[in-house]
Amino acid sequence: MIGSATKPLGSEATTHGIRIQVVPSFMDSHSDIERGRFIFSYKILIANEGTERVRLVSRAWKIVDADGTNNEVNGPGVVGQHPDLAAGETFEYSSFCPLPTAWGTMEGHFLFEREDKSTFEAQVARFYFAAPTT
Repeated sequence: MIGSATKPLGSEATTHGIRIQVVPSFMDSHSDIERGRFIFSYKILIANEGTERVRLVSRAWKIVDADGTNNEVNGPGVVGQHPDLAAGETFEYSSFCPLPTAWGTMEGHFLFEREDKSTFEAQVARFYFAAPTT
């Protein structure tokens, strides 16, 4: 388990036996608030709680900043990898998201492939980025 999924900014969702937990945080040392550059990191734990082996094929993100600007990001794998998870296995990774505003949201899904080549989308529930107020 990574951090606390009960934090109000993070999220957790289970789809077809795949549990995805997200814990976001603000990266003050990498941000430049005066220039409108807010850097947020997020840690993701993917747990195969189902009975079948699955392989992560791709990701799709919807990122919305405080001004309502919507940015969609799609691509193969996560952090250059395509984790292959047997039942009971987990995969954890960290990444980051730059925003021009002090808060925003991110949500999406991962496309997984089963051994029989059928696919399904596992939801990544909406999570929140928020820079501390001063």
